[in-house]
Amino acid sequence: MSKTLLIVHHTPSPHCQEMFEAVVAGATDPEIEGVEVIRRPALTVSPVEMLEADGYLLGTPANLGYISGALKHAFDCAYYQLLDSTQGRPFGLYLHGNEGAEGAQRAVDGITTGLGWVKAAEYAVVSGKPTKADVEACWELGATVAATLMG
Repeated sequence: MSKTLLIVHHTPSPHCQEMFEAVVAGATDPEIEGVEVIRRPALTVSPVEMLEADGYLLGTPANLGYISGALKHAFDCAYYQLLDSTQGRPFGLYLHGNEGAEGAQRAVDGITTGLGWVKAAEYAVVSGKPTKADVEACWELGATVAATLMG
């Protein structure tokens, strides 16, 4: 039975797009079998899609020291449906900020701790233009979270 990895992202800039593409490339690596990767913009993901996923990758810019309004909206719409039924599911996070991303990391930590989700990999946090190492970290993030679902 195949597992589902849901990538919920807000990708408003070329830097976020580059990170998103690297995460998707890692998550869809041919060596990872039995994991379907679904990509949804944070403003259009449904609570049902979030409920049905077996694991999550979250992508957001750090806007004014917080997660994007789009990602917050996704959680606002689905939080109570997810609360008791998604505990223990793995997740990963990639963040892009031009200044500090600590507030955005704290926000995601608070939301995911409340849901009982399990951090499956180190966050990929990038400031400014992604370097080759940043892109590789995003690829690793995608591959690691997807691999945790292979079981």
